[in-house]
Order: sequence, then C-alpha cells, then structure tokens
Amino acid sequence: MSITYQPVIGLEIHAQLQTNSKIFASDPVLFGQEANTLISPISLGHPGTLPKLNKKVVEYAIKMGLALGSKIAPKQYFDRKNYFYPDLPKGYQITQDKTPICIGGSIVVHLKEGDKKMEFHHIHLEEDAGKSLHEGDNPFSFLDYNRAGTPLIEMVTEPTIHSSAEAFALVSEIRKLVRYLGICDGNMEEGSLRADVNVSIRPVGTTTLGTKVEIKNMNSLRNIQRAIEHEIVRQTKVLNAGGSLIQETRTFDAHTGLTHSMRVKETMNDYRYFPEPDLAPLEISASWLQEIKATMPLLPWEQEQKLVKDFGLPTYDAHFLSDTREMAVYFEEVTTHTKAYKSISNWLMGPVKSHLNENNQSITDFELSPKHLAEIIELVEKGTLTHNLAAHQLFPLAIENPAKSPMKLVEEQGWLNTQSGDELLTWVQEAIAAYPDKVKEYQKGKKGLVALFIGEVMKKSRGTADPKKVNQMVSEELAKA
Repeated sequence: MSITYQPVIGLEIHAQLQTNSKIFASDPVLFGQEANTLISPISLGHPGTLPKLNKKVVEYAIKMGLALGSKIAPKQYFDRKNYFYPDLPKGYQITQDKTPICIGGSIVVHLKEGDKKMEFHHIHLEEDAGKSLHEGDNPFSFLDYNRAGTPLIEMVTEPTIHSSAEAFALVSEIRKLVRYLGICDGNMEEGSLRADVNVSIRPVGTTTLGTKVEIKNMNSLRNIQRAIEHEIVRQTKVLNAGGSLIQETRTFDAHTGLTHSMRVKETMNDYRYFPEPDLAPLEISASWLQEIKATMPLLPWEQEQKLVKDFGLPTYDAHFLSDTREMAVYFEEVTTHTKAYKSISNWLMGPVKSHLNENNQSITDFELSPKHLAEIIELVEKGTLTHNLAAHQLFPLAIENPAKSPMKLVEEQGWLNTQSGDELLTWVQEAIAAYPDKVKEYQKGKKGLVALFIGEVMKKSRGTADPKKVNQMVSEELAKA
C-alpha cells in the first residue's frame, strides 16, 4: 500500500556581494576575467598572510537582514570550516558558524493559492570558493581561483517550504530584493545567486522530519523547481518500495532532469569548526546600525504600495512596475513631465515592454528618456495624435531618433491632427462609395463591416484621425446610404 507524503524543503541561498574587493583581501571582484588573474597570497592562503575584514561586506549583509526583519547580532566572530576540495585554496573556509550576523527574518511570496510568509533561520557571512573547470574529454581538472574569497551571504530558510512552486517564488523574491538593495546583481547564470536545496518527505499528518537529501549549487529558477519535483518522486518511490533513504549530497543533471549521488553528506563534526584565530570579534555598534538603516532604499513591497497610494495605480500595474527598482524609478521620472499616471503605466506595460523584450533589453538600456516618453503620452492625451499612430509609428521613429523631440518628429512627418470636419466627412463618403457591395451587406446585418470603412478612412488620414469620431461619422453615413 502506497503512502502519501508531504515534501519538506529548506533552501540555503548564496548571494555574492557586489563589493569592489573580496571579503578578506584587496583582490578585485569581477566576473568573466582570465583565470587566476584576480588572486593574491592572501586569497590563496599563503603562510604568513593575514585576512582583513571588508567593512562594506558587513554593511551589505546588515542591509539584507534589515530588509527581512532579522535581528542583527551585536557581536560576532568568524570560524574556520575545515574540508578539502581542490577549489578551496586554503584547505578551509572562513565563515560564521555559531554567531551568524542576522538571526530570523521573513519575506512574503505570492502564490496562486495566496500569499505565504517564508521564514529564515539565519543569514551568515562567508567567503566563496574557486571553480573547478572540466573541458571536453580532457581527463584533468583545471582550477580557477578568481572567485576564491568573493564575499557571500548565505540565507538559510526554516524547513517550511512544501512545494517546488514555493521554492521558485522564494528565490524569485530574494533575487528581486538583493537587486533592489544593490548588494548583488542576482545573475543566477553567472553564479552570483545560487541555492543548495534540501529535500525530504514525510507521511502526511506526521511532524517528524524525513531523511534529508541536499542538491548542490542550483543556479536556475526553473532547475531548482525541476530538481525538487524529481527528488520528491524519487524519494517517494524508494520508500513505497520498502527501501530507505540516506543523507547524501546529490547533483542535478539539467539535460535529463535527474539527480545523481555525489557523496554521503558530511556531518558538523567532519568540518571541525573552530574560531578563526586571525580575525578579531566583530561588533556592530548601535550608531553604525542606525547609519545603515538611513541608507536603506524603498523595498519592493514598499515601492508597490507607494505606486498604488501616491499614483492611484491598480495593484496589477504596481506589481509590474515595482518588479525592478530601475523600472519604478523610470516611471516616477516620467511622472515629473506628465500627470497621466495610468497612461504611463499602460505604455510601460505595453509598447515599452514589448520593445525591451524584442531587443533583450532592460529599462536601463531603453533609448527614450523619461521626458520624451512623457511627450508622446501627452500628444495622445491632448488628442493631437491617436494612440494607434503614436504607438505604431511615432514610438519606433522616436527610438530611432532618441535625441530629437517627439513633437519635432510629428511636425516633420505631417502627422498633426488638424483636418477639418468637412475633410473627414469627404474621406468617409469616399470610403463608403468605394465599396457599394459591402454597404449592401452591412445593411443586411453584417455590422462588423463598419471596421472596413473605418480602416479606409484611417488610411486616408495617415492615422491622424480620431477613431471614435470616424466610427460615429461612418455609422451615420451608412445609415443614410
């Protein structure tokens, strides 16, 4: 008889901090550089060298803790985590074991079934390892120590995640948050943000945790979800077949969607933690904590609330615009040039979003200044241009000529909506006269044909006519025909 199981998932989310230098050395922190060019005797752990803590690293970790509502530990010390791995040049990692910098904390994620608060156990500081490189069929491993010593925060959740969708939503929110704070670029494909996933299952209705399996170094939101889903199925099959699970570390193969055993999971004793003798205890003064609090930006959920409250936007719009800090800033800059707040939102969610997606751009790459986008919006708001003309002709033309005023482009193209009522009536009558057979079909009940005549009038006006006015006049003339 098969048993129904509940998944229990915990995440260890690692974020590389965007400091100029490493956590304990002055080596630069850069991605994609030639192997082993960003190293020094300190980051390689040569005898006689001493680490020195980077103050900016501590500040960034505190910002993350404040954003999550964590308690900031006033006094901490660093520990040595001892293990051998080829890409760990010192033979140990400097981390925080007993005294993490941030304790507790939570973040709300949005799920189909409603919002859920995700709890964190703690956040601690540590240094990153290097990379082992495997090229083609070469039997040798190559080591790049450029990443060794890069500052990390590790965010450890409570084991209260119960589905791959929840894990996906949580990592998505964390990625958004670190970008808002400006402490990590969140680029998972570069390893700047990655997660170790701990998965266990237990019979529904029980509270005892099952045997935990850890899946290492997941650097894709979709693959985190896939690995969890596979592991739940695998563990369920093992237990329902009468087998038992072992605590182990597994790797995920993105091509097959399967996990594979790497090694039996180490225990805490295996790491032989002890206090780092070369670093003094770290104390966070109340005055410094207040200074950091004063530099905190609006957080994503605060930005969303502001867009609803101050600009009267629907929640859907506010959620979209607050997805990145840069988009929210761009929106607010446009509002300094036009008060058509909902129209700004519509343009950003419509034509602007489409353009960015088609060109694989972010809003920071967008060619139009907030002032020029506002000018286009105002041309529509005042009835100078139709929305169709502005969106499909002026907008791409303005992108091609970002230094030129949109109004100047309108004048050059002769798009000003200046036709008289008599001129518009002439166009309507000409359009109707050109399709006598369609007029008869319309009179017999095919009312959808009105769009044909409207389209013909819009062509004659080169898109400058008001569609509502054209619709009214076409309907009136067809009634007379």
